[in-house]
Amino acid sequence: MQILATSGGFRPDGRWGARVGPLLDHAIELAAPAGRPRLCLLQTALGDDQAAYARGYAALSRDRPDVVVSHLALFPMPNVADIRAHLLAQDVVWVGGGSVANLLAVWRAHGLDRIMREVWEAGVVLGGVSAGSLCWHTGGTTDSFGPDLRPVTNGLGLLPHSNTPHYDSEPARRPLYQRLVAEGTLPAGWATDDGAGLHFRGTELVEAVADRPDAHAWRVKPGPAGTAVETRVPARLLPDPRTAADQAP
Repeated sequence: MQILATSGGFRPDGRWGARVGPLLDHAIELAAPAGRPRLCLLQTALGDDQAAYARGYAALSRDRPDVVVSHLALFPMPNVADIRAHLLAQDVVWVGGGSVANLLAVWRAHGLDRIMREVWEAGVVLGGVSAGSLCWHTGGTTDSFGPDLRPVTNGLGLLPHSNTPHYDSEPARRPLYQRLVAEGTLPAGWATDDGAGLHFRGTELVEAVADRPDAHAWRVKPGPAGTAVETRVPARLLPDPRTAADQAP
């Protein structure tokens, strides 16, 4: 039962649009498949944007040709006959960013709240970025409802913690998250800078990992007298084989 909740995954690439980053490589390695890794992409939080799927397929085909890639789209109807069977057949389920509020509503309409728990308990590695990080937790901070960040409190709750991504790149995230934890709107939880991820086994944090040297994770919990206490969690830097290949003579 493993989850990799991140503020990263695919990395931007000026030539190709996207490339597979170390965090996504790490999710595949955590699955430790016996044969070719099977990975399913979900872009529900972007309304199943076809361009996002195309970028994902292209990046994985180029950078990880060993991976058998599929996707689960729910708009305008599911693209597979049996959602449960398809997800249970995977080694990794990777969820993209976008609107976590819309993702949760659509998933619940199709029973994915129940299916994802079964998939997780079956040993499939669940992972994702931004909305694909927050969704596994009880709640966090989101811009799903408009440009001003607000709390979301109806996550799947596989992880009984709160979560917020983009802790270092969106200035409003840190003070709002701390206030929500301090006042009890959200339980204690974890935040990630861009490029950082949280590896959970069961519901316990194993380690923080990162695809860049200056990315960290953060533990935020209630403090005395209505305050929040923030503690930096150092992240282990993951290797990036594609950068090394790019720099080779």
